Amino acid sequence: MTVVAARTPTLLDEPHHDGSDLYVVEHPDEIGDEAVVRIRVPGDAETVAVRWVEDGEARGVAADPDADGWWIGRFTIRNPSTSYRWLLAGGDYDYAWLNGAGLVRHDVPDADDFVLSIDPGGPAWHSESVVYEIFPDRFASTGLGVDAPEWAVRRDWDRLPEGRGENTPFEWFGGDLPGIEQRLDHIESLGANVIYLTPIFPAGSTHRYDSTTFDHVDPLLGGDEALASLTRAAHARGMRVVNDLTTNHTGDKHEWFVAGERELYLFDESGDYEAWWGIKSLPKLNWRSPELRKRVQDVASKWFQEPYSLDGWRVDVANMSGRTGATDVNADVSASVRAVVGPEHLLVAEHFHDYRGDIASWHGAMNYAGFSRPVWTWLRGDVDIPYFGLPVSMPRLDGRSAVATMRAFRAGIPWQFTLNSWTILDSHDSPRFRTIAGARERQLVGIGLQMTTPGVPMLYAGDELGLEGAWGEDARRTMPWDREDTWDTTLLAAYRELIALRRREPTLARGGIRYVHVSADAIAYVRETRDDALLCLASRASHDAIHVPFTSLETLYGADAGEGILPADGPAFHVWRICDG
Repeated sequence: MTVVAARTPTLLDEPHHDGSDLYVVEHPDEIGDEAVVRIRVPGDAETVAVRWVEDGEARGVAADPDADGWWIGRFTIRNPSTSYRWLLAGGDYDYAWLNGAGLVRHDVPDADDFVLSIDPGGPAWHSESVVYEIFPDRFASTGLGVDAPEWAVRRDWDRLPEGRGENTPFEWFGGDLPGIEQRLDHIESLGANVIYLTPIFPAGSTHRYDSTTFDHVDPLLGGDEALASLTRAAHARGMRVVNDLTTNHTGDKHEWFVAGERELYLFDESGDYEAWWGIKSLPKLNWRSPELRKRVQDVASKWFQEPYSLDGWRVDVANMSGRTGATDVNADVSASVRAVVGPEHLLVAEHFHDYRGDIASWHGAMNYAGFSRPVWTWLRGDVDIPYFGLPVSMPRLDGRSAVATMRAFRAGIPWQFTLNSWTILDSHDSPRFRTIAGARERQLVGIGLQMTTPGVPMLYAGDELGLEGAWGEDARRTMPWDREDTWDTTLLAAYRELIALRRREPTLARGGIRYVHVSADAIAYVRETRDDALLCLASRASHDAIHVPFTSLETLYGADAGEGILPADGPAFHVWRICDG
């Protein structure tokens, strides 16, 4: 008598749907189109139905079985954005809803539903990209020989920034745009193909968020021609260039403010002007003004034109633009900028917390809330770092918490928005991830997650060399080009390998995501399309063996897997192609 061992249950045995092409069979492009969606339902269900909201009213229709546990639902789109979820009734499920946050066995609000949008989303090139952020003053210098402005505090290239103090905004290391152009070989060899530059307009600081004009590139960086030269050189290599647009404020030395154009700024009843976070050098723009909207549109569109040919904008503090007290015209900000953006240009919003209610006309957001935070709290080392302005240190949470957070921030928004948001481990406004992780091994796990999670990876220049920094300004360290002995070359090689994997596998750019196993120290998930499936395993420590229903796995990164059993070591990251069936 032969005894066949029962298959070990996994999270793959739960019902699943997401917004990827595997589950959205026919995506509506216009109002009046039919949406055809499907759900995978392991086990027995007597009834499966899709419930959607049309003109503010909920409607539902039974789904049809489609063999092997698949069910298909159809409904007509009457609104630009349509939320929907699945009902599973009878059989193994009794009464349950499946929405973007997962399976629940009680009635729920619509906030976490799946969303179909007729907005085509970001440009086609973006989802296949890896973004490389550059803070121009700290990346590379050609020694332009320009005179230092009165505000500048000169610093030698190899000196650490003061980081916190009265000199912090004014520390001038002398990086410039020609320096970036000279280092394109490094960026290309890394595998990144989009450069995101923090502001390059003239200002009264090296961060340049206090612009004095939007009409020219700062001469300290090489001026207008230096930008035109950089974009030409980048485009010749098949790379894109995105810049930073400040829609919330200018500097108090900005030509509009100095000229007394009060309509463009916010003033209170006393005649004083509103300022971002009360910082009087950063007066807030008045988005109730038609003239302001036109001015910003002119700025946004000008730099898309030749000879500058920028490929998009990252929009600074997009969540705060158009919001002051009782006034909230935030949605008009993105709509105004989007109106002058062509299908080949990108708009990504800076947003530190819940961006889901603010997506409006942006293509995506910097995903601090749904990626950085859960990865930080799962992989953090022995560091004491304040947690996003809260009166607590960064907590250390388990894998279940990390995945719950990621799923929560993918819920309630269109799949296109998820795919066009930036999965970031750090930026010029945050601690360096190397400092948070505390070790290369945990850093590599985070990079693996970054390169294989839905969204576009964005790394901050110097991450690949192992640069550190305990807070934003401390992280704005110069690139150690002449000190290669300080580079973490093992890390650099891993970055190159993982970026190459991300860019050559279409499944990582557009595929859906299903979790296989989530525990305190290990997270396993499948990225899948209609044609391919990749299995990823991230672990922060050694853990119990994970059994999976796959017997043929081709190793793409990391160690080989046993037949149906994944490696139990950690910290470690692995990727396999699923070859079963």
